[in-house]
Amino acid sequence: MSEGNLVESSEDHPILDMSAWKELKDPEERTNAGIALREKFPLASHAVWRVCTKRRDVIGLLEQQNVKRLQSLIPLRFKRMGVNPFTFYRGTAAIMANDLARTPTTCIPVQCIGDAHIGNFGIFYSPSKRLVFDVNDFDETTTGPWEWDIKRLAVSVEIAGRNIGLKEKNRHEAVYRCVKQYRETLHEFSQMGFLDTWYTHFDVEDRLDFLEKKLKAKPSRTLHGAIEKARSKDSKKAANKLTYLDGNRLRFKSDPPELVQINELEGYEDIDALRSRLQQLFDTYRDSLYEDRRHVLEQYHYQDTARKVVGVGSVGTRCWVSAFIGRDIDDPLILQMKEAVASVLAKYVGCSGYATHGERVIQGQKLVQSTADILLGWAQFVASDGLPRDYYVRQLWNGKGSIDLDTLHADSLSNLGSLCAWCLAHAHARSGDSLAISGYLGDTDEFETAMTSFADSYADQNEDDYELFDSLIKSGELPCA
Repeated sequence: MSEGNLVESSEDHPILDMSAWKELKDPEERTNAGIALREKFPLASHAVWRVCTKRRDVIGLLEQQNVKRLQSLIPLRFKRMGVNPFTFYRGTAAIMANDLARTPTTCIPVQCIGDAHIGNFGIFYSPSKRLVFDVNDFDETTTGPWEWDIKRLAVSVEIAGRNIGLKEKNRHEAVYRCVKQYRETLHEFSQMGFLDTWYTHFDVEDRLDFLEKKLKAKPSRTLHGAIEKARSKDSKKAANKLTYLDGNRLRFKSDPPELVQINELEGYEDIDALRSRLQQLFDTYRDSLYEDRRHVLEQYHYQDTARKVVGVGSVGTRCWVSAFIGRDIDDPLILQMKEAVASVLAKYVGCSGYATHGERVIQGQKLVQSTADILLGWAQFVASDGLPRDYYVRQLWNGKGSIDLDTLHADSLSNLGSLCAWCLAHAHARSGDSLAISGYLGDTDEFETAMTSFADSYADQNEDDYELFDSLIKSGELPCA
């Protein structure tokens, strides 16, 4: 493999060339190629991040994202981001991608999550109705360097620890364990057959108990509580919360700006034309499903649609929820149709090979997620401005359980970080060259030590960026609800 395919930090962000790894076939050759990279990119080199203060230019990256979003929701986006440094970090995947492109990169490709922070992992149902834990946000997924995902995850553990007031020792220990779990899990997968790797998944109850015993940590009430809560989160509960019965038809309750029933939307001159476009969206979504999944969908009958605000960093992108009923009114289905735009990584790794961003998101999710929602699909329709708009579609609640990061303690943060690292290593082993990455990481803790240092420094950078962001909001230069 030629060194010409490897890049060092650069100010002008050339597109990374990751194609040479496809040439390597023999397991020993792939492992040795990974080991050889340590000479050009020592493991310790990943520790380096020098904090730059008052970076008004990177705040401009957030403003650039706003251009194609619903302008009425931008103040709400910045309000949600402005709560604390962690909520700010959740909304700044574009800033970190810009920064990571300047760091040492081996160019070993995987299906990058693109926004693999600790809050983007959670609980959901598998097709067999078992609760699993895995990555659950794929808006930014595309082919990219493995390092960028583990760096974003490690930094998020550090920032989450700061947010709940943990001591430096506890935070660093949580980051260290997270990265160690990633390295060791990736090595385990590198020694397995590919189909064995593909079928492996994280059964929540079984694996959490195993991990807690392995780490000799106290069971986390927060994590186990999230499991119990996830059991009841399905379309029926979503319908109970978000809709009401109007005669014999489900209608969405309006709660602006978070949820607005389609008939009450402002800024649309012709609601009937909007309904027609959404019908086009649904029709193209149906075509993206396997035939057996289309059969399931065809048993349900349309009821109503509303616009919903979701997330933090994605606020302002368009998101719709539609209600359907199956056998009767007590058999509801709530689908979420979320706008898909270009990945924040595309500027640095190139565009994906998919025809639409919705397909990029869903195909990427299926590639790395062990047990995906059976109704995952994508869609496209032509908006009122004449331009195509991409979406992906999934069930709104499918046993969905998120972890309340504000209630964690030292042990539960460490446990959760390790869970996320296991899932991230699994995603990279399914989609990339685990032998090459494992060869590069080796069998010492040098990478863990480097990443603990990087996470601490980049968390300082995030705090400085947040303070500037907060001052721009207070001065009125940035809008805030």
